[in-house]
Amino acid sequence: MRNKKYDKITALIFAFGTVFFLVLAFTNNQFFNWAYERHQNQISWYIRPLFLIPFCWFAYKRSWTGISVTIFMMLTSMFWFPKPEFVSEQVKDFLQMEMDYLLGDWGLIKILITMLVPVSLAALAAAFWKRNLYFGISVMVFIAIAKMTWSVIFGGEAGKSIFIPAIAGLVICIALIYFGYKKMENK
Repeated sequence: MRNKKYDKITALIFAFGTVFFLVLAFTNNQFFNWAYERHQNQISWYIRPLFLIPFCWFAYKRSWTGISVTIFMMLTSMFWFPKPEFVSEQVKDFLQMEMDYLLGDWGLIKILITMLVPVSLAALAAAFWKRNLYFGISVMVFIAIAKMTWSVIFGGEAGKSIFIPAIAGLVICIALIYFGYKKMENK
């Protein structure tokens, strides 16, 4: 009972941390460039999808704190690793497109496309909060397909650089979440 009392307060602290990170990234060019240099390290590309596993588990457990911490960790993981010594041209081109997208003009279409991220995460959380495994898996598949589609539409050939991390992450997430869910439901 005591944990439930502080669950929403702790979740709000991490939600404010996430908002602070986003504001800092978009208002401080030095921080933005520092973070993006480290984002070239593709290790972060492979681990980011794996954050969907604890995200879904915390939604299943109905933990606002767990969901909020996971979002914060997922977002900040882009700069956890050092700047790589070698970066392929395809990765450089893709990340340049991402930077241009984020720092460019924001019209209604771009806002609506970008809103798919929080909306799809909310749908994923709702699916597992309501303990609907197949809806949750469907949302995960949608997220992966939407990310790959967005990457190719806006990044062209360079957008394909995220396919292997996205597909590998999707397969691992579905397998582990499926078996974890079944195990939790059998208890």
